[in-house]
Amino acid sequence: MNEGASDSRIVLSIDAMGGDHGPAAIVAGMSHFAKRNDQVQYIVHGDKAELKRLVKRHKSLAGICDIRHADGVVTMEDKPSQIVRSGKSTSIWAALESVKQGEAGACVSCDNTGALMALSMFRLRKLEGVNRPAIAILWPSRNESGFNIMLDVGADIRADADDLLKYALMGVSYARNGMGLARPRVGLLNVGTEENKGNAILKDAHDLIEKMSQSADFDFGGFVEGGDIPGNRVNVIVTDGFTGNIALKTGEGTATLISDFLREAFKYSPMSRLAAMLGYTSLNRLKKRIDPRRVNGGVFLGLNGTVVKSHGSADKLGVSSAIKLAFELENSGITEKIKARVASAAHIQHDVPQGK
Repeated sequence: MNEGASDSRIVLSIDAMGGDHGPAAIVAGMSHFAKRNDQVQYIVHGDKAELKRLVKRHKSLAGICDIRHADGVVTMEDKPSQIVRSGKSTSIWAALESVKQGEAGACVSCDNTGALMALSMFRLRKLEGVNRPAIAILWPSRNESGFNIMLDVGADIRADADDLLKYALMGVSYARNGMGLARPRVGLLNVGTEENKGNAILKDAHDLIEKMSQSADFDFGGFVEGGDIPGNRVNVIVTDGFTGNIALKTGEGTATLISDFLREAFKYSPMSRLAAMLGYTSLNRLKKRIDPRRVNGGVFLGLNGTVVKSHGSADKLGVSSAIKLAFELENSGITEKIKARVASAAHIQHDVPQGK
């Protein structure tokens, strides 16, 4: 890196060897973001010879990249437990190590989600008071911000009432620092909005979150349903990782299906092709609004450091979006704010009767 680089720059640690499109797409995404923000520096992990060659192609990366060699590469077939035991030579391990050692504020990776989460917990450790970290994602919605936050979407399939409370608090910090919402509205995902719906864990979590909202400066909207995930009732949707992951994959599959159906419909006849041409501006606006590359990046919350998981199929724009998210969250000091928010919940007496 440049010795004269500004001390105000945010340093990001990049795992350059993950993803479907390889290092070229990741380096291109780094360049795309660097052209729009001169307050970032990178520590880049992977095949040093290849990365040096790729970085040289982008003028915007001149002097802001510290390239570090890592021999190993994590594949989608690798088991998380295997990487934790023997993955020390991998780029994903090295990228997280830079955050652990305080060299970088946040890590961005397109790698295997399970391996990234397992290694993140192993190397960075959980924040005190957090039993289970969560993966938070942005979901296109009718809210003014254009998105809602949902967590957990797959970090852990289990969650008790206390975990769901911590998810709510972490989601509120994300909404404040990542979306600029002064007083977020939180909802707890359930099979209905009535207070008598759901299992004992959800009912206990409902009472805990409602109690905490009074002192933590957020509004609790109670139970919400699946239809509220893209709605405007709340800004933060809290759920366990099993339910959240199914909802996420269902949403992605439905979006792809609708996109395919629209494409087929507009190719059906000369008139439909004409209609597509006439509606090009509106269709293009819709495409940009729901473009997953704009919000690419699931954030691992509840760790001693910021980790952003980019989608494995991300292209230049998708990687740039993940880097932007990591930059903004680190710049806001979100880890310390989540730590303080979780600590503030410690005084709550968990005396809600089980099975209420």
